[in-house]
Amino acid sequence: MARLFGTDGIRGLANGDVLTPELALGLAGTAGARLVAERRAADPTSFERPMVVVGRDTRPSGEMLEAAAVAGFTSAGCDVTLLGIVPTPVVAHATARWSAALGLMITASHNPMPDNGLKLFADGGLKLPDAVEDELEAALTAGWVRATGRDIGRAYADGAEARVEAYVADLLASAGRLDGLSVVVDCAEGAASKVAPEVYRRAGATVHAIYCEGLGYRINDGSGATHPEELAKAVVEHGADLGIAHDGDADRCIVVDATGRVLSGDQVLGLLALARKEAGQPASDVLVATVMSNLGLHQAMAAAGIRVATTAVGDRYVLEEMRAHDYRLGGEQSGHVVLGDFATTGDGLLTALQVMDRVVRTGRPLAELADSVTLLPQVLVNVRAARSRAQADEVLDAVAREEAELGGTGRVLLRPSGTEALVRVMVEAPTQAEAEAVAGRLAAVVAG
Repeated sequence: MARLFGTDGIRGLANGDVLTPELALGLAGTAGARLVAERRAADPTSFERPMVVVGRDTRPSGEMLEAAAVAGFTSAGCDVTLLGIVPTPVVAHATARWSAALGLMITASHNPMPDNGLKLFADGGLKLPDAVEDELEAALTAGWVRATGRDIGRAYADGAEARVEAYVADLLASAGRLDGLSVVVDCAEGAASKVAPEVYRRAGATVHAIYCEGLGYRINDGSGATHPEELAKAVVEHGADLGIAHDGDADRCIVVDATGRVLSGDQVLGLLALARKEAGQPASDVLVATVMSNLGLHQAMAAAGIRVATTAVGDRYVLEEMRAHDYRLGGEQSGHVVLGDFATTGDGLLTALQVMDRVVRTGRPLAELADSVTLLPQVLVNVRAARSRAQADEVLDAVAREEAELGGTGRVLLRPSGTEALVRVMVEAPTQAEAEAVAGRLAAVVAG
């Protein structure tokens, strides 16, 4: 049976076979009972109930799942603070800032509207380790110890506005004024539809908002981080300095320069890493990225005296590497950026502010700053084959031959899918044609 938790919580069709109100109830009850048991074990005389914060994006199924999760947490003896519709980083921030025992964000991020998900944060606003997720999953079928009488938890919504404002204040304190800067922001009709334009305006920027009405039925529908085409057009039409596209829960952003060019997350990581290096900030000589990061990023960072530490794909693994060594900056090509000086998880609004701050401080256009990282053409081919084919002798021999031919001008990465019978063949080379040729030859070998 497939693992219930993926690389970023649980996702699926809301009210379908897996992601049901019953699952939300059971997961919340199981996690809540664990929190209560841990608190009682630490202090048997304490009657203080653990606090959980819960947020959601704009999907219509969010209300249903929120109600089920609140029932589970309160049944187990936890109090719940309801944040309402907020970006994922608000939940992480509130969990850390108010010393909550757990945070839950109800979102499917960039997935289409019919999907939803459950994303848990441990105390301190950190994502749950794999081992804890496995323990929760194993305990789901056993039920949970239910509270009675005074031990039953309560749910509160009256503190939500203060918690969101505290998040906004910390965001604004992380960057300088953006007066004179013009930005188009696309919130994908998602969780940041209200707060993102407000934050950028309060920072001093002139903001043109698109897809920011919070229409949950249209979340990620031809808009946002996975569909930046409309944003690119709007940036050119408004003559804006740049554009920012968030996904449904705003834990990441995609950046567009004044010409309408969509930048890679690797370019954003590179310009932020160079800014930290120039400012002499702590641990500015290391950048954490995944194995999918472009070779051009590695080359640009090496030239600047910055080492790139690589991890498996997934922002949780970037975070783990950063925490293990106290590194301060990491991220993915997809636009997930973790700025450890300010946050415990990926935050698209924070990333956007730091990019805009860099533009204002340097007085240089974003396009020029982004060109500090010259990306190599990259080709990704998904080959329908057994995942074990990635380690077959003839495949490894073919990879070695191609890598030898490329020398230091390119690279090859074979990665089996974590959930499907697929092997992903990624090739980078000096030209698009060469990358496609190498990927084609390797895909044929993998397919057998």
